[in-house]
Amino acid sequence: MKFVDPKNDLAFKKIFGNENKKEILISFLNSVLDFKDGKTIVAVTLDNPYQLPDIKELKETILDIKATNQNGDKFIVEMQKKDLSDFDKRSLYYTSKAYVSQIQKGEELKNLKKVYYIAILNFNMFENKSYISRHLIINQETTTQDLKDFEFTFVELKKFDTKLEDLNSTIDKWIYFINNASNFDLIPKEYENIKEFKQAFEIANKYSWNKKELDYYDSMDLKQADDKNALDTATEKGMKQGMKQGLEQGKLKEKLNIAKNLLDILDNETISTKIGLSIQEIKDLRK
Repeated sequence: MKFVDPKNDLAFKKIFGNENKKEILISFLNSVLDFKDGKTIVAVTLDNPYQLPDIKELKETILDIKATNQNGDKFIVEMQKKDLSDFDKRSLYYTSKAYVSQIQKGEELKNLKKVYYIAILNFNMFENKSYISRHLIINQETTTQDLKDFEFTFVELKKFDTKLEDLNSTIDKWIYFINNASNFDLIPKEYENIKEFKQAFEIANKYSWNKKELDYYDSMDLKQADDKNALDTATEKGMKQGMKQGLEQGKLKEKLNIAKNLLDILDNETISTKIGLSIQEIKDLRK
């Protein structure tokens, strides 16, 4: 067997947004949100189940997962590989949009349900040491959560360093799966007796994908690689240009300092010839 990388947007959507394997998403949501007892999700409706997009729409496609639980609460799950400088605002935008879109103009606000936003990040975003962080709207004076309809959870994959043999919790197993599934040729024994994980590995099995899906999967990897190369190239060019400008400014400053010391003993034309400054630059120094 050969498994796809769940961090690939298409693979992530196909695994966790599968209409016929909702147990996978339910297990993931309950573990990442630490839902227990009365809060446990027992059923979900996928608002945008997995469907292979048109490869021509690659640039415009956002493969997030949207679901609703048995209480009507809304869930947005997104895999993000690129470090976007405005990702915090993006998270707020998607969450608020999902919130207000629940009702039409004139309908009662009491019908609005809570929205949970979960982002799986392949980069570091916050200063916390833990790989998972929850963000709530808290009353600064009482530290109580009086405004309860927005909740954000971020999973920073690069902060997760638990080894396979040390996996204890369900959420640890899911994050290890997302980080490492593509490195395995067989389902690890730590996963093979758990239904949801066995299903996830079966969906991730590359040999069960059709050609169109594999083409799209490769195209998304290529696009992400191209985006990274473009960013690296732009950064490198910017650094080189900055160094060049810095050197040029340093040389000019040195020439101006030398010229200042010669103003009392040489005329403008001689200083210009000797130092390499323009006549106007020397006149400006004399002023």
